[in-house]
Amino acid sequence: MEKQKTKQEFTLEGLNCAHCASKIEHSIQQINDVENCIVNFATKTLSFDSPVTSISETSKEAERIVQKIEPHVQVKPKETHAITLTLEGLHCANCANKIEHETAGLEGVREARLNFSTKKLTITGADFAQREDVISRVKQIVKRLEPDVQVVDSEEESSASPTKKTFTPLLARLGIGGVMTAVAAIFSLPFELELSLFICAYVLVGGDVVLRAMRNIWRGQVFDEHFLMVIATIGAFAIGQYPEAVSVMLFYQVGELFQSLAVNRSRASISALMDIKPEYAHVKRNGETKKVSPELVKRGEYIVVKPGEKIPLDGHVVEGQSMLDTSALTGESLPRNVEVGNDVVSGSINLNGLLTIEVTKPYKESTVAKILELVEHASNRKAPTENFITKFARYYTPAIVVGAAALAVLPPLFVTGATFSEWLYRALVFLVISCPCALVISIPLSFFGGIGGASKRGILVKGSNFLEALQQVKYVVFDKTGTLTKGTFTVTDVHTQTVSRDELVAYAAHAEAFSTHPIAGSIRAFYKEKIDEKQIANYQETAGYGTEAIIYGRSVLAGNEKWMEQHEIKCPSIETIGTLVYIAVDGKYAGHLVISDEIKPDAKAAINALKRLGVKKTIMLTGDAKRVAKQVGENVGVDQIYAELLPHQKVEQFEKVDEVKAKREKVIFVGDGINDTPVLARADVGIAMGGLGSDAAIEAADVVIMTDEPSKIAEAIHIAKKTKSIVWQNIVFALGVKGIFLLLGAFGIATMWEAVFSDVGVTLLAVLNAMRVLKSE
Repeated sequence: MEKQKTKQEFTLEGLNCAHCASKIEHSIQQINDVENCIVNFATKTLSFDSPVTSISETSKEAERIVQKIEPHVQVKPKETHAITLTLEGLHCANCANKIEHETAGLEGVREARLNFSTKKLTITGADFAQREDVISRVKQIVKRLEPDVQVVDSEEESSASPTKKTFTPLLARLGIGGVMTAVAAIFSLPFELELSLFICAYVLVGGDVVLRAMRNIWRGQVFDEHFLMVIATIGAFAIGQYPEAVSVMLFYQVGELFQSLAVNRSRASISALMDIKPEYAHVKRNGETKKVSPELVKRGEYIVVKPGEKIPLDGHVVEGQSMLDTSALTGESLPRNVEVGNDVVSGSINLNGLLTIEVTKPYKESTVAKILELVEHASNRKAPTENFITKFARYYTPAIVVGAAALAVLPPLFVTGATFSEWLYRALVFLVISCPCALVISIPLSFFGGIGGASKRGILVKGSNFLEALQQVKYVVFDKTGTLTKGTFTVTDVHTQTVSRDELVAYAAHAEAFSTHPIAGSIRAFYKEKIDEKQIANYQETAGYGTEAIIYGRSVLAGNEKWMEQHEIKCPSIETIGTLVYIAVDGKYAGHLVISDEIKPDAKAAINALKRLGVKKTIMLTGDAKRVAKQVGENVGVDQIYAELLPHQKVEQFEKVDEVKAKREKVIFVGDGINDTPVLARADVGIAMGGLGSDAAIEAADVVIMTDEPSKIAEAIHIAKKTKSIVWQNIVFALGVKGIFLLLGAFGIATMWEAVFSDVGVTLLAVLNAMRVLKSE
């Protein structure tokens, strides 16, 4: 019997080494029964699937591996919810330990931590839907152990802010070490004093690097940048290059400092793009308005949103009128007007009016929560380039170390006049150059930046792999309704044959009473009266054809021409612009309705933009009539049109397109994310249009366009191309510079100064270059 598995997620606080991140990922993947292990360097998260029965064991083993590779990194469970309570009057440390222990044992609680100094009890768990029950049980524990202690609920989710690394002690050490090195190098001092100053300066500047290298060696993690720097600088000491040994370590530490600042700033820039999470909600309870965390608001409750505030939860307006800024969700600068009865989504900003909103979804199901989850986990699906760089780095550094060893030993043995100290120095330079940090840091950041930049423009890309696939797109297949056309159908004409106009519309509305198709919705809206469901019997719907039912005791068919032919009902051949819905009553043609749909304003511009980006062919698939499809297709400029297709025929037609593409070419399908799930799943990249507020669209596709604009597809491909361009710039730049300096070092031209620049300097420049993707235009 297959073991049931669950996803475990952790935050790796203090993870600043991308190479170490790949080591952690590789090692945890080797744990028995662990699958899909991913360490996301950009978001500092670890996730993997493991059996439900061994969650505790795999978590401990994963933490042990992280501590072995990166001892300073803190592994913390990444939870959706947390409760923070203040224990007023807590003065007994022993009692605090008892409270913590018993709280941790409660059902649904994964971890409980009580800070005796701050009197804060933090409880984390996978789901706190019964939050009040958890708090109640904690109060019972506290009352039993410490009757005088009062439990105070903060009513706000605790979110541990990332620890800010303080650089003051490091700067002080580097400053003192730098001064000591300068004194020893500039002034003529006795050898013993000079050497002592250099050694003291080295310990001050690089002592922590040496300790880390020793700890890693002890744990079997030899080939990292700390080891390389220690070997290189101690080797320089061994051959009498004291000033260079200390100065190189100093330069390395300063470079690492700037590199860390650049990476953190890059992360902050990307995070700022998706700063759409609402911090609080004003909820109406018991006749008063209370400020609480959005997670604590339930479906059906009423919230008040003041001008300038973010809408914290999805719902519909019950009081007030205002303009909403949805730019953080859709990338569109034009505000949207809302009034009573309109639906609103979380993450929008209320610009002017006071709104009262009835909540329709809890926070974890809201639009903003789903968007944040998608963006946060997008980099977990790694692009092929990322996977290649990770594997490359695993073999690259050991190969360089072997090469350096050969460079130090072989020339003195076989080349006349070659000295061991000279070639050892060249080998040390070779070692310093070898660290692949520029690649393993900048490549994931480039993809993460591309995903962040796209999300700011209302384009949600669910993985780096899809972002990379987008830049290889050569064929774009569109559904018609809701993609190239607005999908907002209206009944524009009614033709009757055997019944009155009102009767025909009534039969049509009742025949489409239970259909979810947009055309059915337009017919029901046109009817305007309430549908009497008691008068409908034996209702059946056949996808791609129509419906049939007994309505008011009469047999009624509603559907397309093929539906009439299937039931051997003769109906007139009609030439008109629009979709026709034929109605038959008691086996005879009774009349038809004409339903029209509008082409989206930017549909034609979108097709032209795709062709400019190198797309070979654009194709439209639709179940609509040929005359309607032809008119739409010719107006927007698609290359091929296939009409009157049933759902399974759309998949078959898509398969034919997929067969003609070259090996590296990609095909994307663009649909509404609701009725096109089979084709969306089959495509190399499935794109759903109009994801704003649509759960089905967000779930169905690989890329979600949050607006109804087809032109966003070309924008997504443009961002993908720019991202891939920057990725390859960094790969070529990093390997090119390192290759040049490796040659220069081997021939004795480059010194350790140039070597450190080729490592730290190139990494810094690559990270800064990676951030250019955020400014895609």
